[in-house]
Amino acid sequence: MLCPTLMGYLHAVYAFLAAAAVAVLLTPLAARLARRVGAISYPSSRGLARKPTPTLGGLAILAGFLLAAAIWLPDTIHLSLAPHAAKAGPPAPVSKWPLIGGAVLIAAVGALDDIYDLKPILKLIGQVAAAVIAVRAGATINDITVPFVGGLQFPDDGGPITVVWLVALMNIVNFSDGVDGLAAGVCTIDGATFAVIAFSLQGSNSAAAVLAAITAGASLGFLFHNFYPAKVFMGDAGANLLGYLLGITAVIGSIKTGAIVALAAPLLILAVPFLDTSFVVAKRLKYGRKPWDADATHFHHRMANIGFSQRKTVAYLYAWTLMLAGVALGLKFVPYHTDAVPRTRVAPAIPAAYHLGWSIVMAVILLLGLAASVYLVYVLEIFKFKSMRTIQLRRVNPDTSDEEIETTVKRDVDTGEFNAIRPDQLGNPRRPENPGRPENPGHPENPGHPENPGHPENPGHPENPENPENRSPDPPPNGQPRQRDVDTGEFDAVRH
Repeated sequence: MLCPTLMGYLHAVYAFLAAAAVAVLLTPLAARLARRVGAISYPSSRGLARKPTPTLGGLAILAGFLLAAAIWLPDTIHLSLAPHAAKAGPPAPVSKWPLIGGAVLIAAVGALDDIYDLKPILKLIGQVAAAVIAVRAGATINDITVPFVGGLQFPDDGGPITVVWLVALMNIVNFSDGVDGLAAGVCTIDGATFAVIAFSLQGSNSAAAVLAAITAGASLGFLFHNFYPAKVFMGDAGANLLGYLLGITAVIGSIKTGAIVALAAPLLILAVPFLDTSFVVAKRLKYGRKPWDADATHFHHRMANIGFSQRKTVAYLYAWTLMLAGVALGLKFVPYHTDAVPRTRVAPAIPAAYHLGWSIVMAVILLLGLAASVYLVYVLEIFKFKSMRTIQLRRVNPDTSDEEIETTVKRDVDTGEFNAIRPDQLGNPRRPENPGRPENPGHPENPGHPENPGHPENPGHPENPENPENRSPDPPPNGQPRQRDVDTGEFDAVRH
């Protein structure tokens, strides 16, 4: 017979596998339903889809979650108590079934939006309603631990703060769902990381770890059908649901502990969608647009505009997410800090302490994560774009000045609106396919280019009808070939 500790871990594994299997099996059926009801996403200027693609894949994610949660998620979820909140008494337990009800509600609202394109206010009402259900079930943020500051308690404001948190997570995941496999892959990584951290903080009976594992499994199962080229999209039904589940996981998991990782872990794990949404909303507000108005300024759009393929874009964002997830895991597992030990009858109190060697290791990990983020957000987004944009502008007009290029690039970076840079515009200048090489058919010196003196269509070419030396006398009688054509064997094709 297996020990209870091992059984707790196995429950999370079983829940992960079950959610993944159900999502894999039911996603094609969800796509078929989407086609029947007209829930189709068509190519648009702000999307990267190249063909009409069914949505409603989120319904398969919901089915995977429902099965796994009904079996392995405990009916009553007991929250751990942070040390600084001991005087407030133990937090109330969370009931499983209202949480499931909130998940069903937000998935239904998202599905209706996929089919009927609801107004933003209606979607917001649905998101708030699902969040309120979760809060009423007991999932509230009443206290958090801020690194180097201590505990902050919200005895009266925990409910509204939790609603804002959950609604924000739903929209953040929804905003990031713009390229094949991105949202599902990021949620898989985030869910798995949350599960590991929740187990380490709360032990083998952590309900938050099981919920995180279910979220990761359902996302992974759907990803099999959503990775580029996607056969189906998760739609608002899936994006809102995954945001809701990740938000609930953070509320009942790491935020409820007194460790330094408590606040940092969720922010690091969710940093990529957080930064993307913050960047986009700031741009929209800066230029007087509504925050919820769709546009093409997300990270994945900007990467596509500088010539990245969808696979490369997703690979970069996956790598970034994994890097920050590794930082979050380092905060938990690198022994750079020793918690304070209270005084007992037989031993004096031991104050909290930092270990120099491990602190240096943790600092290096943090610097690597920061460097990767700076590289992707700034160097890749601006410097590389500037060099590529310079090449494109000089292709169009070789006489473009450096000042004009600087002004154009600054405007493009600020607004996020510019023409896509195609890979064929960025080749090595020494490559024949580069537009700047004479070997390229588009170069004026190429023999195949109409402007080349050696091309028959050039006005100066002896065989061009516009050349005065090639003007033929009066045409021969109808049906008779010219003598020159007979002699040379060269003549124009006869068109019907």
